[in-house]
Amino acid sequence: MPPPPPPLGRARRRAAQAFDEALDDAELIAARTALAQGRWQSTRSLLVRTGEDWDRRGHRITVLAGEPYCAAWTREWLLAEPDSADASVLLALAQVRRALRGKEKPARAREACIEAAEPVPADPTPWLGLLLLESAQGAEGDVIRLFEQVRTRYADHHHAHHLVVAWLAERRVEAGPDPLHEVYDFANWAAEQAPADSPLAILPVIAHAERYRTLAAAGHEPADPVASGHWVGRRARQVMKAAFDWWLEWEHEGHPRRLVDLNFLAHAKVCEGRGAEAAALFHRIGDHATPDPWSYPARDALTAFRTARATALGTA
Repeated sequence: MPPPPPPLGRARRRAAQAFDEALDDAELIAARTALAQGRWQSTRSLLVRTGEDWDRRGHRITVLAGEPYCAAWTREWLLAEPDSADASVLLALAQVRRALRGKEKPARAREACIEAAEPVPADPTPWLGLLLLESAQGAEGDVIRLFEQVRTRYADHHHAHHLVVAWLAERRVEAGPDPLHEVYDFANWAAEQAPADSPLAILPVIAHAERYRTLAAAGHEPADPVASGHWVGRRARQVMKAAFDWWLEWEHEGHPRRLVDLNFLAHAKVCEGRGAEAAALFHRIGDHATPDPWSYPARDALTAFRTARATALGTA
């Protein structure tokens, strides 16, 4: 039996200032609300409209998959439409996210992703699900192999590149700061390989923040990112300037995960002491804060975001 819909008056509240993976995707938010009430038809329609916009499809499915009732209601969808590839992929990602929370066996989630990939060989999303799982708990060879599976289907996959950067940043952390660390090489390579208007141009900024996270957690950098000096070296400043200049020229209002990039870039500008540039980014971000990187290395992310925004905008 499917789970009952939430009782009237007890729909989950999402305060305006709370972190929301959906970011500013109004269609996704509406479909997610309907899915929580058992109305999976809205999700079906959403994914049909999304089509082969792979970054948007990956974003929407990953967010929906994180909902507590997603797996149960998607099984209801599959009972009604057993051949639905969208339902199979969504269920597989829901099992991945359950596995990451310790509520599902990883082997079962892997099997679901592999099965979901078979009817839709061009879709990188089942492989994104496997990459989510293996980058958290898998072997090195598996992460690299799965990343290549995603790239074969969509070379500029935004979420997949972010996952690999976060994974690479954790390697050889015991050696301490290293300006030649492989995470920087990977991020620069990916940015150079991407088209001029690709948001992967921001990836070197992501790499810088992820490496700070791992170094600070290991005690090689101060816990206060502004005081760490990690963002003020010559190479770091070059990276931040190039990313900010790219944003000024190529800003993509329609990219589904652009607010993730803007949060990383605003965080970098705050740490670099570039208040005016940070303020411009905060205006674009509005209330759409993301936990990363404001939580790095172990901070209250919402407090850090609000404090940095108020300082940059002169409202502190």
